[in-house]
Amino acid sequence: MLNSIDKYFAIKENNSDIKTEVIAGLTTFITMAYIIIVNPSILSLTGMDKGSVFVATIFSSAVATLIMGLYANVPFAQAPGMGLNAFFTFTVVFSLGMSWQQALAIVFICGVLNFIIVITNIRKMLIEAIPESLQYAIGAGIGLFIAYIGLKNGRILNFIVEQVNILHATIKDGNLIEAVTNDVIPSISRFNTAVPVLALIGVVVTVILMLMKIRGAILIGVIITTIIGIFTGVTLLPSMSPKDFLPPSIEPTFFKLDFSSLFANTDILLTALSLVFAFSLTDTFDTIGTFIGTGKKSGIFDEKDIDALEHKKGASSKMDRAMISDGIATSIGAIMGTSNVTTYVESASGISAGGRTGLTAVVVAICFLICLFFAPLALMVPAAATAAALIIVGILMLENVSKINWSSLEEAIPAFFTVVIMPFSYSISNGIAAGFIFYLIVKLVTGKYKEVHPILYLITGLFIINFIVNAL
Repeated sequence: MLNSIDKYFAIKENNSDIKTEVIAGLTTFITMAYIIIVNPSILSLTGMDKGSVFVATIFSSAVATLIMGLYANVPFAQAPGMGLNAFFTFTVVFSLGMSWQQALAIVFICGVLNFIIVITNIRKMLIEAIPESLQYAIGAGIGLFIAYIGLKNGRILNFIVEQVNILHATIKDGNLIEAVTNDVIPSISRFNTAVPVLALIGVVVTVILMLMKIRGAILIGVIITTIIGIFTGVTLLPSMSPKDFLPPSIEPTFFKLDFSSLFANTDILLTALSLVFAFSLTDTFDTIGTFIGTGKKSGIFDEKDIDALEHKKGASSKMDRAMISDGIATSIGAIMGTSNVTTYVESASGISAGGRTGLTAVVVAICFLICLFFAPLALMVPAAATAAALIIVGILMLENVSKINWSSLEEAIPAFFTVVIMPFSYSISNGIAAGFIFYLIVKLVTGKYKEVHPILYLITGLFIINFIVNAL
């Protein structure tokens, strides 16, 4: 059997062995297992059943990762993406007022689009159209947005609504009616209640673990914070009866995509199309960045793969299969009931532990499935504990800021608006739109309009039309 496994995954040919691949898989799983806890916490805010999202997160992660391992034979794991799940909840549902069923339909369409993108030349055209500085800015902006959500969910930041001024005064039925504008002002917590104190402890513990370079620091930090929360009354213990360890039903979210109402209204349709683009853009560049970043260091993809991806010349079969696996994953997640499933950069931890083949991914998928029987333990984790994970992930994603040339105003201005508008407007798509619009302005003013790819003109135009429609 071991020989068959070795032969199927070409383990020896990739200068590895089964023991190393298994250890690599366990390492990758430990570093990304926090998504099992964090994803249901974020998506359940929309009204989705938390237990069902828990199962959907595990199933979609396991199936998508198995495809990556068995079909593409590369050591990359997939799961619902951080940032993309925040976009799903706080932008699509909260800000734009769509139902989570409509949001799942948008995610499914995004998955189909991603699949089309990776099997055609569209992927290369997109890479060529979007300037590198904006690609980095999008990643950094999402990181800041995630950290902001963590600070808010952990109540480290409080928000006070203050009356600013009288907008207008009218007389109705003999009574003076004043319309006032309000301003929401964030302030640091006084730390006189249990939740923000526990969240702060979680951040400190996780930071210490990461500085000590302990693998799985984020997950361990969440577990330690949850345990401390038991003694502070923040973590509520489940009944722990044997039947509670049976997996929750996935029925509340399975195949609950709402396409009919999504296409019934032209205003909603236009918004939906812009959201599909925002989801796809973020997902596509995140995946490509992960493949390039890890491929260069580990040799998983040879020079032909990397050169093809970076210079838009097409890719060899291994890269193609990996991209196709990622493209399929998003639609799988939508059907099961979760936001975009994408390739995890945490896969780099397993690769650094020696993982070189799809066996590493298969081990990760098995670990996900085992977690199905620990739902009570995972679902008892409080928001104060997951807040620390969000903040730390935000820190890691802000690394992209260092890759932007801030000394060049042409590069800095669009990047700045991309990064800051995302958290300040509580919308990832608004940040992308702002970056594109200011990039276009910069190029037009400097007379470099010919450097702007036609696709970027089209996309920016759609964003502007969407703003106009919303204004009207």
